[in-house]
Amino acid sequence: MLVAIPMLTGVRIGRASERPLPRYEHIFVIVAENKGYEQIIGPTSRAPNLRRLAHEYGLAAEFYAEAHPSQPNYIAMVGGDTFDIGDDDAFYCKPGSSDRYCPGANRPDYRDHTIRARSLVDQLEERKLTWKAYLESLPEPGSLVARWPTPDHPVAGEPNELYAAKHNAFISFERVQKDPQRASKIVDFQQLDRDLAAGTLPNYAHIVPNQCNDMHGRAGTSAPQDCLSSNLDGLIARGDRVIGELVTKLMASPAWKSPGNAAIVITFDENDKDDRHSPHQGCCGYDPQSKANFGGGRIPTIVITNHGARQVVDSTPYNHYSLLRTTETAFGIDEYIGHAADESHGVVTMSTLFVLKP
Repeated sequence: MLVAIPMLTGVRIGRASERPLPRYEHIFVIVAENKGYEQIIGPTSRAPNLRRLAHEYGLAAEFYAEAHPSQPNYIAMVGGDTFDIGDDDAFYCKPGSSDRYCPGANRPDYRDHTIRARSLVDQLEERKLTWKAYLESLPEPGSLVARWPTPDHPVAGEPNELYAAKHNAFISFERVQKDPQRASKIVDFQQLDRDLAAGTLPNYAHIVPNQCNDMHGRAGTSAPQDCLSSNLDGLIARGDRVIGELVTKLMASPAWKSPGNAAIVITFDENDKDDRHSPHQGCCGYDPQSKANFGGGRIPTIVITNHGARQVVDSTPYNHYSLLRTTETAFGIDEYIGHAADESHGVVTMSTLFVLKP
């Protein structure tokens, strides 16, 4: 039986205009899967840790994904565009590919899934800022596998496909694929623990739990009960616990306790089923007729800052392009990539949630 949780309270902000952002030293983005705003923030949610953090810090109450399924949203977070990729096919897929992880490759409108555009990686490195993507259950740094483990390469006691490259936008970009030094910055959670212990977290960290721990879920006899895709309450509770533990670890780090500004952003890729029939599926330049930018539904996004505002609920429409724009601005980057530059379509920085306490 679900127990009602009291409604969130806080300073409620209307549609915010862009304000100057303070410089940030660290931004840590944690991405979870396939859950809608009401499923996580609503009064009967099974996510007490996320609800508590939303209440204590900052909540983007009108935040939207770009599309369904997962992959276009992850790409949008770091590339400022979905590049017309509207599926979960592997990053190496091309028109006509016969690989089992390229099931849509014979469609007439199919796109090469290796992206040759600039990304947040280029921006960070050009300004001598450090970055890493932490992907739980990644088999090795910079791995080029589409899924892991697989039926062909099982791991005893582990569900198949704990790691999925569709949740790793960085490997979709050619400049990462072909540069071993960049690819080596795509690592697993063991490296995250080592970096936390050593106090060597990068300026930008993109953190994605595996498919048991990000609320996605798996199937089969090897999947724990609270990892089963059919067990919605268990999945949410498990993911809430894992993400809560990640936040606790980050907040214990020297990066968080330093005089410099740091933020933890918890967001989701898409609202998979919660409100697909809502007339409001996207914001900020989305196109309902597009195959890859038609709106992925309203999703929870929480902003936790070490020196910033507290108990703020911001109802400005935002999406993953807004988050990218905010990251660029907070790091002093004077370039907005792709749709992050779309002010005319309502893409603005999430300044209300990142300003410092008065």
